[in-house]
Formats: sequence, structure tokens, C-alpha cells
Amino acid sequence: MSTKQRLWIREEYILAFNLYLKIEFGKTHTGNPKIIELAELIGRTPASIVMRLGNFASIDPYHQNRGVGGLKNAGVQTQLIWDEFFNNQEELVFLSEQILAEKEHQTIEQKYNDVLWDLKDLKGETKIRAIKTRVNQSFFRQMVLTNYKSKCGLTGIDVPDLLFASHIKPWATDEKERLNPENGICLSALYDRAFDKGYLAFDDNYKVLISQSLKSNIDKEYYPKYFAPIENKSLPREIKYPPKKEFLEFHRDVIFK
Repeated sequence: MSTKQRLWIREEYILAFNLYLKIEFGKTHTGNPKIIELAELIGRTPASIVMRLGNFASIDPYHQNRGVGGLKNAGVQTQLIWDEFFNNQEELVFLSEQILAEKEHQTIEQKYNDVLWDLKDLKGETKIRAIKTRVNQSFFRQMVLTNYKSKCGLTGIDVPDLLFASHIKPWATDEKERLNPENGICLSALYDRAFDKGYLAFDDNYKVLISQSLKSNIDKEYYPKYFAPIENKSLPREIKYPPKKEFLEFHRDVIFK
């Protein structure tokens, strides 16, 4: 049976969805190295990967709201994978990364050695839970940075080592929304920390609010340099997954000083 005739199986759909969450929609073309890499891993053509990404785009509310539907006739399996992710994000994300590691002929520990190296002495269920958490956090970071085109949403800084995927509702607060890309904002180090500690927030129009406790430092040298310029500044509008307003409200009510 030829590659074109071979039916897609569940793990291939999962890997295509994994890539869909980590790739900018405007870059879903056959020349994209990430698409070529996945095609080689699963024995498909780049064109077939692009088609599957288009199927996922067709059921993505973001594109539906824009009137850009992607490829129609997404199929039952595509919808099932989409629903499974949004109903059980942590399980599907981790499973997708396990499958990807296996296709790359490595273990999940080898694939994520840079974030798992300090867990080598853990054992049993404790180690498994820690690995799953670290892998999922790393995946969340990839999704959020992709969403913001790997630029800080406030400054445009595009050095990956200086960027953080800031949770709006903290990781420990809401397990269901931990990996929801609408629960993340890409911020550079200073503003990530300020947001996390409640010195910054965003209103429902995605504009920066600065806490009164931070404004009490208005006469200090750093305030006009680093904080005055961002007050009322808006996050980028043209992003695939803008922050969910109910998450921003939670942050303002619970974390913002």
C-alpha cells in the first residue's frame, strides 16, 4: 500500500496535533523544517502533515471566529483528539511527547534531559509524577512562546533565554487549565516576575495595570525606565490564543496587589 493510501492511526493524529500546538499557523507549509521532520519520523509526506494541520485549524475556534476555517472535512478522529486535549490536557500532552520521543529513538528522560537531569535519584511514582510535570511545563512554554512568536508581549524582546511562559492562573491553582494556552502570556524575565508577584496585571482589554505598591516607587530611578513605559500598554492583538478574560479577572482579584 502506498504512503498516500495508508490510513492515519491515532498516534499519528496525536503527533500532528502536538505539532499544531507548537507551530505558527502562517508557517504550516511543506518547506517548514518542523513539518519535514515529523513527516520523516512517521513515514508521511510533508504535504500530508500540512493537510492534517489544516484539519485541526478547521475546528480551532480561533480560526473559526476569524472566518479562516482551514481545511474542511476534518474528520471524527481530528475532533476526538481536539476534545481529548481540552478535556484532559496533561495526559494527552505527556502522551504526545512520549510518542514523539519513541519515534526519535530516545526515552522521554533523554529527550528532556535539560529539565529532568536533577530527578535521576528519585524513584517510583514520585519520579514519574515529577517527570510528567516537568515535560508538561516545558510543552506549555513551547506553546506560549509560539503563540507570541517568541517575543515578550510587552517589550518585543526575542531572546528565548530571556523569555518566560507566565501562567495567569498559577500552576498549583487550577489543574484543568495548567496547559491551556489561553492561560499563558510570554513575558521577559522582569515582567514575568512582576506579574507572578502581583505587581502587574492586565485589564479585560489586555492593557497593563500597575499596582499601587509598585507605584509608590515612582520617584526611584528604575520606575520611569522600566515600569512607566508599559502602563496601559496592550498585549499583541494578533495572537492565536489571547488570554482568557476570566483568568485575567482571577489574577486581578487574587494575585494583583
